[in-house]
Amino acid sequence: MSIRENYLEIEKRIQSACDRAGRKREEVTLIAVSKTKPLEMLKEVAALGQTDFGENHVQEIVEKYDAFPGVRYHMIGHLQRNKVRQVIGRAVMIHSVDSMRLAEEISKESVKKNVTTDILIEINAGNEESKYGFDFSEAEEETMKIALLPNIRVCGFMCVAPFVDDPEENRSVFRKMSHLAVDMQNKNTDNVKAYILSMGMTNDFEVAIEEGATHVRIGTAIFGARDYKGVVK
Repeated sequence: MSIRENYLEIEKRIQSACDRAGRKREEVTLIAVSKTKPLEMLKEVAALGQTDFGENHVQEIVEKYDAFPGVRYHMIGHLQRNKVRQVIGRAVMIHSVDSMRLAEEISKESVKKNVTTDILIEINAGNEESKYGFDFSEAEEETMKIALLPNIRVCGFMCVAPFVDDPEENRSVFRKMSHLAVDMQNKNTDNVKAYILSMGMTNDFEVAIEEGATHVRIGTAIFGARDYKGVVK
């Protein structure tokens, strides 16, 4: 299938998942994950009306933003503190805030540039050693600490669920993320909105939508499999 056909199929599947959950399509933002893909592919999808794109590596955000600034770039991969300054002002949102030290660096660089940066707190929802993020047990406390930092706005939570053959196996993970967001909203903490839940990828996004995802990150099902040779990490 072509990229266009892939994209339209994903849109149908998102709509169907929204219908099953009794949600409106506009409640879910599709982030087309364009990491490692050439700018030409990104532009092809943008021409279909797609506005939000996800990148894992700072170098790609810098290069693509500077060459094609007319769309919204999301930083969805692990972010090193020494590269934060390159992302501030280019990414509309940093999904992967996985430590207090990273949050402090984002705050510091945002103050320098006199901007407010929207962030999501990353949760290691599956308690996997290979994944970044806060444990559920510490999420609320750490979120409230991060919210005190200047020039950042906590908009919600993000997770990378375990890779499973059956997406239903991740339903409980997504449901737990939704409960976390609701709990934080109920606390009415200053500077914590918690209205965004970035969860669900190519293999499980429909279940994520059914459990409350507001942003799904889909790459392979749109752009095809990735060739990582020569990618700047």
